[in-house]
Amino acid sequence: MDFENKYNLAVDENAVVKTVEKIKGQLNSGVSDKALLATCFSLIDLTTLNSTDSIERGKLFAQRVSDFSEKFPGLPNVAAICVYPSLVASVRQSLTANNVKIASVAAGFPSSQTFINIKLSECEMCLEMGADELDVVISLGAFLSGDYFTVFSELQQIKEVAGDAHVKVILETGALPSLSLVRRASFLAMEAGADFIKTSTGKMDISATPETVYVMCEAIKEYHRTTGRMVGIKPAGGMVTSADAVLYYKIVQETLGEKWLNNQWLRLGASRLADNLLSDIVGSTIKYFTA
Repeated sequence: MDFENKYNLAVDENAVVKTVEKIKGQLNSGVSDKALLATCFSLIDLTTLNSTDSIERGKLFAQRVSDFSEKFPGLPNVAAICVYPSLVASVRQSLTANNVKIASVAAGFPSSQTFINIKLSECEMCLEMGADELDVVISLGAFLSGDYFTVFSELQQIKEVAGDAHVKVILETGALPSLSLVRRASFLAMEAGADFIKTSTGKMDISATPETVYVMCEAIKEYHRTTGRMVGIKPAGGMVTSADAVLYYKIVQETLGEKWLNNQWLRLGASRLADNLLSDIVGSTIKYFTA
């Protein structure tokens, strides 16, 4: 675990802010580009993570996604449905859409404050129930205490359990007090085997921000340059409007390039975004997923 010596961990926060402001200044044409909005829609991990979620909620989500192509012919479907572990089986039983993954939060989500054996067991059970992907949170207490070995070890064990299933590692960037710590956490997660790095659980006041996503993308770029391995990026939390989606798309385009601009490497974690994107694409108010 020599990531501290292997990578440049410094961040010029003023330069990050200036670069993000420059990207924001290029957005106007993108928000009216319906083809781009449709691409952003295809990147969505359609998410329901409420304490009130029920088996019926999972079935309804899956049914809406399954019927989407018939209701909106010519538009791509979402990339995945993301739910709590208890809903995975119902989503698997009800989902008939092709090429839509089932993602489950796991490993003590959202706090990650449980025993490693419980984390591993929950991941195993999610996969057995039919999950294709796991969204897991780093042990923030350990990370902020400088105990990087524990964080690394846990993520490495989770990836071993997951095997070929994608593991999206949530850094919970809203809890990290500096962009340099965001960069450090990004490299740690990737070195431990993360297939994606993700900003947030959506359970804190601060979720994804353009600056944190930019820093994470820059870390992915350096990691790819050093190792040759591609890692995906998932902004999540607080993403509501088409302008939000386009901004994150443009940040990824600017930093990582065209190879990352598909749902194999880029996801947008959101619950309300889907209908807002659909409304802007169609040109009228759509409440398909939130009805």
